[in-house]
Amino acid sequence: MKPISLTRFLIEEQHAGHINADLRLLIEVVARACKTISTAIGKGALGGVLGEAGTADSIQLNIQGEAQKKLDVLSNEILLEANEWGGHLAGLASEEMDHAHPIPHAFPKGNYLLLFDPLDGSSNIDVNISVGTIFSVLHCPDEVTEPHDEHFLQPGSAQVCAGYTTYGPSTMLVLTLGRGTHAFTLDREQGSFMLTRRDLRIPEDTQEFAVNVSNQRHWEAPMQRYVADLLAGKTGPRGKDFNMRWVASMVADVHRILTRGGVFIYPLDAKCRDKGGRLRLMYEANPMAFIVEQAGGGASTGRGRLLDVEPRELHQRIPVFLGSKNEVAVAVRYHTDPA
Repeated sequence: MKPISLTRFLIEEQHAGHINADLRLLIEVVARACKTISTAIGKGALGGVLGEAGTADSIQLNIQGEAQKKLDVLSNEILLEANEWGGHLAGLASEEMDHAHPIPHAFPKGNYLLLFDPLDGSSNIDVNISVGTIFSVLHCPDEVTEPHDEHFLQPGSAQVCAGYTTYGPSTMLVLTLGRGTHAFTLDREQGSFMLTRRDLRIPEDTQEFAVNVSNQRHWEAPMQRYVADLLAGKTGPRGKDFNMRWVASMVADVHRILTRGGVFIYPLDAKCRDKGGRLRLMYEANPMAFIVEQAGGGASTGRGRLLDVEPRELHQRIPVFLGSKNEVAVAVRYHTDPA
């Protein structure tokens, strides 16, 4: 059967009463912006977009104090410009901006809030490794016409939809509307995302894990023990061998897990304890947890369901355990039931 386009898929979801026209059009706007980002990334050095933003004497930093890449800034601007004027949003927030961004008064407003990480894994850009865009959509609270940071502070379970785009050998958009997780591949000749995998399912068991082992000396005792048991293989308490994979791009690591199973972990450690974790709850953890759960996987903080966390601030960080359901449950047991 010939693949259908993202537009047709969304229209069919609208006709079935699962989404409304505003959400459909919002997702299409985000998808078009991602196609523009994909083109910029594809040009690489030819487009003059590699390297740090700012000048040699003054490197540009984001709210987290991290050096921004030129493509971080460009991707953020592309998503902002594309979504400001469509009339589907009340406001938006980006990992690269200090505070929520209201829709300018010159443009019509809608009833949704959009959060995004414009370029996840951007440290990989200069070495030509896959990166991605992550986004999440929430309802704007009733009677709020000028949303501020606090109006975005909703638990992940309140998400209307979430998705990511991975810019690799092919550009793929993975999307959930709360009714399964679906994958679309960009047909560059047609300029359209085409549905290539419907209802992705993550295997419940796995023998692969993704974690930054260079941080091992900083981990808490339960995490130390869990990974030690994985590495012990068949001769250890788990009784089977595990492979480790680590791309240092959450989108790339999670996409592999959605494709063939595995578990992705960025635990609490001594280096990030004062910040609460490494990954951003609103821009990375919540949308990825929603996508993974809708594909039959599990998502936890190591001590509780990730999507139940009540956010305290827009740039809050959090530990993340997600992927194959049974392996996430095992990792959580090491933290909640050490015996």
